[in-house]
Amino acid sequence: MNQLREIVGLVGDVLGSGVVGGYLHGSAVLGGLRPASDLDVLVVSRRSMDDRERGALLRGLLGLSGFTAGLRPVELTVVVQSEVRPWRFPPTGDFLYGEWLRAEFTAGTVPRPEPMPDLALLVTMVLAGDRPLTGPPPARVLDPVPHADLVRASLAGLPGLLAELETDTRNVVLTLARVWSTLTTGEIRPKDTAADWALPRLPPSHRRVLEHARNLYLGHRYSEETWPEGLRTQAGPYAEEVLAEIDRLSPRPNSP
Repeated sequence: MNQLREIVGLVGDVLGSGVVGGYLHGSAVLGGLRPASDLDVLVVSRRSMDDRERGALLRGLLGLSGFTAGLRPVELTVVVQSEVRPWRFPPTGDFLYGEWLRAEFTAGTVPRPEPMPDLALLVTMVLAGDRPLTGPPPARVLDPVPHADLVRASLAGLPGLLAELETDTRNVVLTLARVWSTLTTGEIRPKDTAADWALPRLPPSHRRVLEHARNLYLGHRYSEETWPEGLRTQAGPYAEEVLAEIDRLSPRPNSP
């Protein structure tokens, strides 16, 4: 895919010998790209980037990522290898680019190092997918993530996810099903497969919301998304039901 080759080339131009490896993850390796899927790439580096490199990588990604001219949106994460090997939680990510942040980037924000609990999920997907774009196989670069840290990462992302229920309904509905599936089974499934897992476990009154989100994911870009009258309002009760299941699976602090 030309877009992936250009991303790898950009990373190499900016980081040079600092690149340990670049790895595909997400939908592309879990179950195949869907109409609205991002290209998800994790870059492992030997060192943190300086300001010039951050600016150069950001400018390049703004031109390589999008929803037009045959481009897919790109989510690119850079992590310094010593942050994830040996593994510890939460690791610090060195750089994160995603289309949902484009307005901030075009206004002058440049990605900086920050704690990224979500790296537990990314590293797990990278190891399972085993799709190097450059560099050695991921098992030679990354340590496995303990299941307990997959749980912690999944739970850490819930508040931000729920805040987007009204504006990004399809994605939130499906991601909640995936979190529930991951906490139960330890496996990170594609969103449609996670929905298939969750549907028979839901009360019938909540299945239609998840079924519709699954169908949108499989066949429609975000610009083509529509919801039958009244169905989107059922996403809130659906979320409450799934959150109750997640809460039952969540670790409890030790009693004094």
